[in-house]
Amino acid sequence: MEALVGLPVEISQHTDTSGVVATLRGEAGGGHDTVVLLRGDMDALPLIEQTGLPYAVDEPRMHACGHDLHTSMLLGAARILSQWRDSLPGSVVFMFQPGEEGFDGARHMIDAGVLGAAGRMADAAYALHVNPAVLTFGTVATRGGTLLSAVGTMTVRVIGKGGHGSRPHRAKDPVPVLAEIVLALQAMVTRQFDAFDPVVLTVGVLRAGTKFNIIPDEAYLEGTVRTFSAEQAKEVEVRATRLCTGIAASHGLQAEMEFHHLYPTTNNSPTEAARMMRVAAELFGEDSVHEYANPQPGSEDFSRVLNEVPGAMAFLGACPIDGDPTIAAYNHSAHAVYDDSVVSRGAALLAGTAWDRMTETALHTAERASN
Repeated sequence: MEALVGLPVEISQHTDTSGVVATLRGEAGGGHDTVVLLRGDMDALPLIEQTGLPYAVDEPRMHACGHDLHTSMLLGAARILSQWRDSLPGSVVFMFQPGEEGFDGARHMIDAGVLGAAGRMADAAYALHVNPAVLTFGTVATRGGTLLSAVGTMTVRVIGKGGHGSRPHRAKDPVPVLAEIVLALQAMVTRQFDAFDPVVLTVGVLRAGTKFNIIPDEAYLEGTVRTFSAEQAKEVEVRATRLCTGIAASHGLQAEMEFHHLYPTTNNSPTEAARMMRVAAELFGEDSVHEYANPQPGSEDFSRVLNEVPGAMAFLGACPIDGDPTIAAYNHSAHAVYDDSVVSRGAALLAGTAWDRMTETALHTAERASN
């Protein structure tokens, strides 16, 4: 909010989140204003940074997904577009969003009215996400249609009977049962689901026991489930439940399951994805643009915005220029390093895409009026 002070924008802060909304009203709309929403997320992750960089803190708060860059890019876009206010044929809503990392911040901001912050529903929406690996520095990558998977969480609690580690036959040990379930889940996604409508399942938490010679009463796991269709999202819940409860029952134990569907698939408008790539090519050159052949297995709550407003999301390579993106640490790694100089590219692309969308509408309106 301090960085927005002095710009010709209307600033508001949501009461139920730490989200901030800034609205810039252009002065060249002529009664045919286009409303464009630009989003930047700003939360960190519970990781202790291991990069050795001077700004790393000794607390589990690391921008390991690059959201600090997203916030900076959106601020940069706000400054650029504010300079063009006199010739801006529309309004821009800058959506500074918290809670993307599993807390559905986009939904909370949508519920609070961000899509209508300019006085009516936005006509288009755009977002960027940086990658410290895979993409070379400055590369813009996206695709029309499905860009990212849907995501949900799965928990499994195996309930047994505790006892002494020397006498497992007197107990019902949930630990080997849970280990069997982990391996069986990996086999399930490769043997029960179509490779061309895939499921990605990752177990991120395993928890059991308190001491080496105690058989615990229960064992627990948490995992993430990624799917690219609504049908598979339902089916993986059915099949995983059958598998986990069946394995536990075969050992005389019980398994309790919980599924929570977090974000839907992120679906780009083909027209707006093509716009982002065209603007990127004009700004940075054709060699800086890459079109994904297939959807990517990450997930995003910007999907909530794109379910309501046509638009697109793109990825921006932020691997250090002298780094090797094929071996660099990926998002969510405590070793992930981002090249801050990519901020200028991100700000230019967001601003340029918004400008292109608004001026296109203004041009079509003028052509219709002249005819």
